[in-house]
Amino acid sequence: MPDTATIAALFELPFNDLLYRAQGVHRSHFDPNAVQLSTLLSIKTGGCSEDCGYCSQSARFHTDVPSQPLMSRDEVIAAASAAKARGATRFCMGAAWRGPKEKDLAQVTDMIRAVKDLGMETCATLGLLREGQAEQLAQAGLDYYNHNLDTSRAHYDNIVHTHSFDSRLETLKKVRSAGLKVCCGGIMGMGESREDRIQFIAELAALDPPPESVPINLLVHIPGTPLSDKPALDPIEFVRTIAVARISMPASFVRLSAGRSAMPDHLQALCFLAGANSIFYGDRLLTTPNPESDADLRLFEKLGIYPLSAEIPATPRKTAEA
Repeated sequence: MPDTATIAALFELPFNDLLYRAQGVHRSHFDPNAVQLSTLLSIKTGGCSEDCGYCSQSARFHTDVPSQPLMSRDEVIAAASAAKARGATRFCMGAAWRGPKEKDLAQVTDMIRAVKDLGMETCATLGLLREGQAEQLAQAGLDYYNHNLDTSRAHYDNIVHTHSFDSRLETLKKVRSAGLKVCCGGIMGMGESREDRIQFIAELAALDPPPESVPINLLVHIPGTPLSDKPALDPIEFVRTIAVARISMPASFVRLSAGRSAMPDHLQALCFLAGANSIFYGDRLLTTPNPESDADLRLFEKLGIYPLSAEIPATPRKTAEA
């Protein structure tokens, strides 16, 4: 487990040296040209009680996202089937809740079983979990639970006020104890310093074990949210963050997540070189735009990248760390 001094030293490396090292670590654990495709669906949109400053779905902010009820099982199955037909191997279901009520959880577990029957990996992001809820999700066959730390502990109170950093860690502990895989990352460009990014990666890497999936998002500036006027993060600093995450968590899938719609091809190519090996695939991410599937496939063709197939287990190679 790298400490903060080690992670800080990685950020200070010359860019070429950092990417060379990240690519070496990546190659020692994964096929360097295979990218895992996940599709994310908002199964319950808007009206959330929380005040996460980046989110268009908070009832506290004036955005153009309407509140919508929980989708039906048939609607979710149709979306998952379409995602599978386009090549996605993992289907993620997100709901804008502080945490699920039991009646809602019963409907979600039914959706999970149905998606599993399609032969896809499943992931859910439903907010804070109460005692016993992670076990219910595991019994339904859920593979991954997503619950992001978002940022460093020090910067967290500048972003969220309605639930604590420690409450997020408590949910992650419940997820682990239920035997689920963890999907946990954060959002870059929310006004944090490099020191915050160092502390954020250190916190993720210190989880025992580290998350199997680490989404690294770039802030989408959504009108009406408190963070809409934050200055854009320098693109090279974003690539550095991807590379440091890859080195610090060598066996994790590092997912290039929200914000890709604003990234030119050459920036995404640098992220893949830095060790990103998963993307969200499909035209939308919850309520924000995402590159069209055909555009992603064209980029893959240019780069000689191919989607990880459902027949190849989405697990890292059992090799020594580089």
